[in-house]
Amino acid sequence: MARLSNVIVAILALLHIYILILEMFFWESPRSLSAFGLTPELAKETVAMAANQGLYNGFLAAGLIWGLALGSEGRSVKIFFLLCILAAGVFGAVTVKPQILLIQAVPAVLGLLLIWKSR
Repeated sequence: MARLSNVIVAILALLHIYILILEMFFWESPRSLSAFGLTPELAKETVAMAANQGLYNGFLAAGLIWGLALGSEGRSVKIFFLLCILAAGVFGAVTVKPQILLIQAVPAVLGLLLIWKSR
């Protein structure tokens, strides 16, 4: 179970790195417009805000990677950052679009459950 939980944590870290890249560097690209449901005009107006959001996603990824790097000592670090992702996923699902629940919150819950089971 511990190995599987680490795989989920690593996948979530990669997901948040991908989101960071889209938000910080490719906000106005066709991929970001499609992923975030934006018009080119709205993307142009919100480029600075998106870069800020991307930075926060980078912090989430960094926290998960830190927890993984600590090995068995990183359990509480991984739990903390998974809970942050869960909160962000639920908030995003309520305020932006429901699919965020599936993209962020559900994998975070899965990671938390696997960490809990691996005790």
